[in-house]
Amino acid sequence: MTRSQETGPATRETAPTSVELTPSGPRLSHGPPRRPDTADAVLVEPALVGVCRSDLKEIGGRRPGPSQFGHELVGVVTDSSTPLLPAGSRVCLDPNVPLDRGTGFARRMWAGGSPGALVRALPVAPAGTGERRLVFAEPLACAAHCLTMAGRHLRAGGLRGLRVCVLGAGMAGVLIARLAETAGAEVLIANRDADRLDFLRARDMLPSLGGARLGEADPGHDVVVVATSFVLPELLERALNLLRRDGLVMLYGGTAAGDRLPGLSCDLDRVRRAELVRETSWRGRPVRVGGSYGTTSEDFADALRVLADTPDGLGVERLITAEVSLPGLPDTLRRLASDRHLGKVLVRP
Repeated sequence: MTRSQETGPATRETAPTSVELTPSGPRLSHGPPRRPDTADAVLVEPALVGVCRSDLKEIGGRRPGPSQFGHELVGVVTDSSTPLLPAGSRVCLDPNVPLDRGTGFARRMWAGGSPGALVRALPVAPAGTGERRLVFAEPLACAAHCLTMAGRHLRAGGLRGLRVCVLGAGMAGVLIARLAETAGAEVLIANRDADRLDFLRARDMLPSLGGARLGEADPGHDVVVVATSFVLPELLERALNLLRRDGLVMLYGGTAAGDRLPGLSCDLDRVRRAELVRETSWRGRPVRVGGSYGTTSEDFADALRVLADTPDGLGVERLITAEVSLPGLPDTLRRLASDRHLGKVLVRP
């Protein structure tokens, strides 16, 4: 495919229909979407799609497990075989519900499965809420699930009055911090580099305790969430050192089978994926290590309610830094996978 075909004027014959992830990277496709070989299926026309860090991990070959490429979306059902999800429904997508589906980076996306699975995977968005907010539903649901699991691991009624430190000022970290603050916690974001903190400060998105460089954050937190792309040993060690006695480290970022930290008796990957909590010790102090993995329907309901009901939807639209069209998406994805980018990039198929 030539560059002129990728970026030139779209016609009925040459207009791209989707961006597929191939072994050589993201590429435009001009073929019609395939209807799944399932008894029930719905056709969604994406209105807005967010680029997630997991999309970029897939492009870089650094994300294990099934593909979730192009999952942060808000769109409209245009064809449906089930009355449980009729045409005209405005929906988001929960990629953790198993479906036979295409990518959201497309003009149209088929999704097939049982009627119950389709309803769970395509939660209906509230009327009157703009699509630039709703496109954050999936990452916000993941953040909500993380904090729900933190409350369970603490065996507490909630986070109100607790000190929470979030390691990582990327999209996951800022959404976890904003939600924790709405739950009544005192929240600090810590990040290795200052540019992400400056970005959030300029957009009035830092939490109550502000932001700090990773090496400058004060200790004594009840909960420390490792919300970086991966739970690297040096980051986990820093998180443990920021905890108060009997505090909880939440593993949110990526882990791999067999991951351990010398001096900490804990199988990190198993704790995260099975959402366990382990009472152990770190340098002579008792600590807890807990995991968060995936989402539930309740998390999506909470996220959609927050986006619809809180003042300016937690400010998520202030995190948007760019919008691109489908023809320009492959080059954008390649650039984002190799370069450092601040904020959320959206796609209008």
